[in-house]
Amino acid sequence: MSADDKFDNKAQELKGKVKEALGDATDNHEWKAEGKKDQTVGNLKNAGEKIKDAFKP
Repeated sequence: MSADDKFDNKAQELKGKVKEALGDATDNHEWKAEGKKDQTVGNLKNAGEKIKDAFKP
């Protein structure tokens, strides 16, 4: 997995955490849901990259 991919995926997770926290603070359900989605997408991308790395020679 390239360092750029790791960084991008982690940035997406952190962006999601911030959105979710702002959604909690402002009682904005849309931001909260978007934040959770961003975190999930970042986690899944990292998992996919780890799987690809496991099968590389």
